[in-house]
Amino acid sequence: MTSRTPCPCGLPESYGECCGRFHGGAAAVPTAERLMRSRYTAFVRLDAAYLLRTWHPRTRPARLDLDPGTRWTGLEILAAEAGSAFHSTGTVTFRASFRGGSLHERSRFERVDGAWVYVDGEFLD
Repeated sequence: MTSRTPCPCGLPESYGECCGRFHGGAAAVPTAERLMRSRYTAFVRLDAAYLLRTWHPRTRPARLDLDPGTRWTGLEILAAEAGSAFHSTGTVTFRASFRGGSLHERSRFERVDGAWVYVDGEFLD
């Protein structure tokens, strides 16, 4: 990705200015929606370590095997409830598209030691 290529999460900033700073640990994720976006980008980039690091300890799998053949093609945030700097929980409803289909989910997020983490999700459709 070049510095002018928009981040895979759908925001106009470059990867480094957007999700890359969260993936690299240079910045804390400020909202549940931004965590959702950064996790989508981690799927695009096959960054299983980031996905596991941002998964709630209570629901985190022991390992994560990502399919390098999956080609993620876009993320659409459909709704975000709570999940701001003033909340301890939040939900984000999204549709993540991949070549051959899409995933529609309502994800739950919580703060653990001040950091947003993914708890679980409910598949929709």
